Amino acid sequence: MEKTIAGKIVNVNEEGYLTDFNQWNEEVGSTIAAEASITLSPRHWEVLKYLQNEHKSQQALSIRRVGKSGVVDIKEFYQLFPVAPLKTATKIAGIPKPASCI
Repeated sequence: MEKTIAGKIVNVNEEGYLTDFNQWNEEVGSTIAAEASITLSPRHWEVLKYLQNEHKSQQALSIRRVGKSGVVDIKEFYQLFPVAPLKTATKIAGIPKPASCI
């Protein structure tokens, strides 16, 4: 289905995740973050770029993997993305919901 995010028409699934990463840009990410009541800081962007790179290299994402990444520890990950951190962060990053998320 289509949804307008940051003035751009994008394709999303029933949970609101982008289905085409090529439609993502930082403005789209910032708007999705704002919908989740998150104001993105440079630290957020660092974590989002990490998640995008892991997705591009086809690595399965999990909270544990993110915590062991050296990019962010689990405590800080929860501080940056307080509600459902991995689901929220991947949605903002424009990548599919990880299989490890319910």
